Amino acid sequence: MLKVLIADDEHLARETVKLLLKNIPDVEDIYEAEDGNQALIIANEYQPDIVVLDIEMPGLSGIELAKHLPKKSIIIFATAYTEHAIDAFEINAIDYILKPFDDERFFVAFDRAREKRKDEDRQDYSKISEIIEKMAIDKQKQYRERLVIRDPGRIRLIDVEQIDYITGAGNYAEIHLADGSHMLHRETLSALENQLDPSIFVRIHRSSIVRRSCISELRPNDKGDYSVILKNGTVLTLSRRNRAKLEELTN
Repeated sequence: MLKVLIADDEHLARETVKLLLKNIPDVEDIYEAEDGNQALIIANEYQPDIVVLDIEMPGLSGIELAKHLPKKSIIIFATAYTEHAIDAFEINAIDYILKPFDDERFFVAFDRAREKRKDEDRQDYSKISEIIEKMAIDKQKQYRERLVIRDPGRIRLIDVEQIDYITGAGNYAEIHLADGSHMLHRETLSALENQLDPSIFVRIHRSSIVRRSCISELRPNDKGDYSVILKNGTVLTLSRRNRAKLEELTN
């Protein structure tokens, strides 16, 4: 039977993982920590088999904490890093779940962690901390301050600070600006999401990204999703798949 520690400063994120773990028969004990320091105390006392570990937490970060966890503990990193960081996790044989994650992706990562417990040659997490920390620095430099919009006969430069929200369909995105105007941009919403600072913009649906400061109200709906009301009166949807972002939006 398995002992699992969930270390994440977001209450809703911990609750989501707990619900998923209750569907796994061989999980016997579940422990929770809301910051890195508390997680280390719990880990040393209860010696968990698997740790679901957020990377960015108060106190010890996930990376710092990974260096001090019991050697028997297998780590599943929870991360919002870009695809380049994910490639590095894979190369270094580290399990991860990319926030926001779906149920299937979590179970795949958990199965990998369970199998890794049988491996005598455990990953030394401290060896890759420098790589991941460098990625975090690089990521801060990658966000766009301007978007290049190509219209027939002209090229427009749009300051990101003018954008209120973006909606997408297929290979196109519709950019909605603070002055009420909008324009079509030939780029996928996922590609744009990776170019925008997540501390300023948040993906709330597979077809919409919104500036956090533009949100004025959240209204729960019968189907488990939320109506997101913007200051200009626009109504968007926070999907059930993105419900883990609800607490993040209300903080």
